[in-house]
Amino acid sequence: MQRLKVLSFNIWHREAPWEARRELIRRGVAQLAPDLVGFQEVLSLTMANGRQNQADELCHGTPYSYVFGRAQTLGPGFEFGNALASRHPILEHEVFALPGEESGETRSVLYALVDSPYGEVPVFVTHLNWKLQHGSIRCQQIKRITKIMNERAPTGSHFPALLLGDMNAEPDSDEMRYLRGLATLEGESVYLADSWIYGGDGSPGYTFDRRNPYAARSHEPPRRIDYVYVRGPDAYLRGEPLFTKVVFDAAEGGVWPSDHFGVYTEISAGS
Repeated sequence: MQRLKVLSFNIWHREAPWEARRELIRRGVAQLAPDLVGFQEVLSLTMANGRQNQADELCHGTPYSYVFGRAQTLGPGFEFGNALASRHPILEHEVFALPGEESGETRSVLYALVDSPYGEVPVFVTHLNWKLQHGSIRCQQIKRITKIMNERAPTGSHFPALLLGDMNAEPDSDEMRYLRGLATLEGESVYLADSWIYGGDGSPGYTFDRRNPYAARSHEPPRRIDYVYVRGPDAYLRGEPLFTKVVFDAAEGGVWPSDHFGVYTEISAGS
């Protein structure tokens, strides 16, 4: 069984100690060797003499190319958003704004079409509103994302679409139950496979956990809020999550890679 290897990881922007964390992330990605990596909380600074982007720092000297999608402008030329890194050619990409600007946060979803050995793979990378009380906004954002997925990657047109990201929502929330086909929003329903439910080890799979001192600063409960979803399997049995694990979940020399843990999954890509 051929497998498409996918990682989703919130890198916690440039929060110190960034240089040490960056090297842990680079090393971890090299060890996992995923085909695709969705990064969240990526900073990009455009200056007269060029651009500095955290995805470039993570991909420099590696087999990965990347595209970046702005979610928020922090200052002149200074942007915050999502990135997709790929071992395979990225054929096209586009960025879509998400609802919720009235909350004081601006969010987006990055779409890219990747020319993988298993077919063209539509990938969507996002980072939803973070506040615990923003469930209704996240519902609007998820509705918009699934509409974009249907428009850019109709079912049966490509390899089953992937949705990667920091959803800031627990599995039992309305917005995540909607993605799994267990709830309706405004009379509509969808279905995507949650890779942890398919291929995890049966534990809660927390990705934001107070045993990580960077996460403990927020005084929030431990929970699973980072995901790899896939709209499959299709008629060729591509798109079933076969194996999933939490990664970047340990410190080295007192340094943790981020305040989040990552989610790594291997997805069926045909026989």
